[in-house]
Amino acid sequence: MNPIDPVTLEIFKHLFASVAEEMGVTLGRTAYSPNIKERLDFSCALFDGDGCLLAQAAHIPVHLGAMPASVRAAITECAPFEPGDVVILNDPYLGGTHLPDITMVSPVFVQVPSSQPSEEEGPGPTEDHLAFFVASRAHHADVGGMTPGSMPLATEVYQEGLIIPPIKLYQAGERNDGVWHLILRNVRTPQERRGDLAAQLAAHEVGARRAREIATRYGLPQTLQYGAALVAYAERLTRAAIAQISDGVYTFEDKMDDDGLGSVSLPVRVTVTIKGDEMAFDFDGSAPEARGSINAVRAIVESAVYYVVRCLVGDIRGLQSQETIPTNAGTFAPIHVHVPHGSLLDPRPPHAVAGGNVETSQRVVDVVFGALAKALPERVPAASQGTMNNVTFGGRDPSTGESFAYYETVGGGVGGGPDGPGESGVQSHMTNTLNTPIEALEYALPIRVIRYGLEQGSGGAGYHKGGDGLRRDILFLVPAQTSLLSERRRFAPYGLNGGQPGHLGRNVIIRADGTELDLPGKATFDIEAGDTLSLRTPGGGGWGKA
Repeated sequence: MNPIDPVTLEIFKHLFASVAEEMGVTLGRTAYSPNIKERLDFSCALFDGDGCLLAQAAHIPVHLGAMPASVRAAITECAPFEPGDVVILNDPYLGGTHLPDITMVSPVFVQVPSSQPSEEEGPGPTEDHLAFFVASRAHHADVGGMTPGSMPLATEVYQEGLIIPPIKLYQAGERNDGVWHLILRNVRTPQERRGDLAAQLAAHEVGARRAREIATRYGLPQTLQYGAALVAYAERLTRAAIAQISDGVYTFEDKMDDDGLGSVSLPVRVTVTIKGDEMAFDFDGSAPEARGSINAVRAIVESAVYYVVRCLVGDIRGLQSQETIPTNAGTFAPIHVHVPHGSLLDPRPPHAVAGGNVETSQRVVDVVFGALAKALPERVPAASQGTMNNVTFGGRDPSTGESFAYYETVGGGVGGGPDGPGESGVQSHMTNTLNTPIEALEYALPIRVIRYGLEQGSGGAGYHKGGDGLRRDILFLVPAQTSLLSERRRFAPYGLNGGQPGHLGRNVIIRADGTELDLPGKATFDIEAGDTLSLRTPGGGGWGKA
């Protein structure tokens, strides 16, 4: 192999990232549901032929550590592969996160010479070589289960929707119609699911084509050589960043409000040990697995830890952007995570997990930042809203006779930090989705958004105040069944360095006659035509004394 050229390494970094980015553009532009095409609730990634992450687009942080788990599961359960294969899965206990997140994994084969060519005979025969995998994960607005939107107050994963173990949806280019029809028969909105699944398949076609073009242009040996070099490069940079943090043991604890089924004040605790150029995260002392759906599978915990480290390493090195360090398997090599089995953060099947992906992941971020604030008090911001304010609803529109189902998350306040106040009314940390435009909501669903703005003054006071939360009032034009999964209704986002906590969130039903009814953070209920669901999201914590 030739020595690694730094300029060529930088070129390959962007080439690999462009594969995942172009997959994302394709998926977003061709999807059917507002949750995917408007909110961009999906992630795409490129892996080498051994399942090692080469590049992940800047999509959803909670997928950061979970996508590799899905690819590993696909390889373990579905190998050997041949051209035209596509694996589909959503099983949280076999590489998934929660059931609405449907993952697809496709092998990418590149033709290579099967023997050395000779001058007399010309080029020799070729054979297909498994060089890469492309993967996508998209949050589908309904995958069946006991409530529309598939985010119920469940006690078992079976109640949350259709469970898809790693299985080949396509084999050698031929669709498994049995699997395809089974999926569509078990969801409330099959036409929308059909379109979103087709969008993922289209993204894979684009990703595979681009990966093959790179290998053809540069040659597969050089392409794979630079892929391995990028992984090693990312590990070196991450280790150098960690080495700049003082060695020590740092502990922090925060609490989940409840599990929606009676258990309250569930602790999430982490002990961070920094030694040299490695970091260990031990979650002993966290709550045992819950009866409700806020259990988070291990891949989610790893994603949250990786996200925090990813946020800090570029800043610690004084780099202009953390994007300077490639996002690949090498970034996570110096990071070690221990999670007690049978806990809230590594439940045993068949515990329900729908809320763990969206809510418990946010609390894991909060406690990891809280611990590292003791090591880096002038770098770490106060807690952001700490919830995704998940709303799902569905029913039947009497004007069309069609079923509808919808899911969205609502932004809130970001914690103030050493460099300035927190942003107001945005998604933070483990969600990187966009706002759903009111026009798109009202076009697709029998609702009206009658109020949408900031909850003024909800951010925590401080030298740098926390960002304000949002208020989003949704008027229902037809009856619907609605579910809420939200946090920070009991325990406020913490402030740091003398800053005050952010304000708690609040969920309210405003009846047609104007009366208001407070709702818990987690609830499933029927809402009548003419009623309004009012979501008032938490503010971020303040940083420093005012």
